[in-house]
Amino acid sequence: MVKAEKKVGMFRIGLVFVVSLCILAVLSVLALRIGSVSYTTAEILESIFDPSSTIHTIIVNLRLPRVLLAAIVGMCLAAAGTLLQAVMQNPLADPGIIGVSSGASVAATVVFLVVPSWTSSLPVLAFLGAAAACLIIYLMAWKRGVEPTRIILAGTAVNAMLGAVSSFLTLLNADNLQGVLSWMNGSMAAVSWADVRQLGIYGGIGLVLALLCIKPANALQLGDDMAKNLGLRVNGMRILLSGVGAFLAAATVSVVGMIGFVGLVVPHITRLLVGSNHRVMLPTGMVLGACVVLFADTLGRTIAAPMEIPLGIIMAILGGPFFLFLLRRGRKK
Repeated sequence: MVKAEKKVGMFRIGLVFVVSLCILAVLSVLALRIGSVSYTTAEILESIFDPSSTIHTIIVNLRLPRVLLAAIVGMCLAAAGTLLQAVMQNPLADPGIIGVSSGASVAATVVFLVVPSWTSSLPVLAFLGAAAACLIIYLMAWKRGVEPTRIILAGTAVNAMLGAVSSFLTLLNADNLQGVLSWMNGSMAAVSWADVRQLGIYGGIGLVLALLCIKPANALQLGDDMAKNLGLRVNGMRILLSGVGAFLAAATVSVVGMIGFVGLVVPHITRLLVGSNHRVMLPTGMVLGACVVLFADTLGRTIAAPMEIPLGIIMAILGGPFFLFLLRRGRKK
């Protein structure tokens, strides 16, 4: 009986993963086809082998890098949210809510407005900003160790403070606001292959590190006492997982700007579909994250065409109600 139930569970997990990949493939094709000018799949395939055609230029130089970047962004933010929720032992944790993304945002804002010559070092500086935010959060939350509740409260306070710093910097540099505002809203309007390569490298490193954190993430969700009995250094693992989550969030912020709620919504949906075992949850969440961000970005550039709604705004519209739903659901329990 137990073996039969286990087989059914594995079949369901495999089915969810395969269906998620199929949805991602369909969304990718639709994103390539839909735009200010729409093309058929046959026209797109023909244009690939005709570099001189206008369709080839639009698809290969504009739409394809955007599709790939959206998928990578979704994977990175979903993985970051999953790890941070394991650290906080709370499904409401998210890189944007607890201040990690805000630390990267402050660093990036300083680069854009004060020292634009440092733009080439933006990923590293964004990570340092996110790491500094994590350090402040842990210092504020530390009291003979770190408890998840104190981390969340400290993170919320740090998020508010860093948000105020970003606003103050933008006010001081009002003449250079146009590009910064687009970036702060999480726009992918002007992405290029260089952005794909940059996030592909840093995001790829972060995703590999995230996969290596599966075992401690599973141990942490059992509770501190059980994790200690399993030989896990709880405080050290919390700092390690937070660092990997911060790295992933910083990598995305440095390329596309502030995008909220992906790290909140996707892990929760994944948990409902495949359970809370990170060995399954993390890779499935990466695929679902790619689907969510690609859908949101395609919706943002088509729903009000020719005007484009930034990805960050679309995710706030979609993710805000879901966050309130989680709060309501938590109160009922």
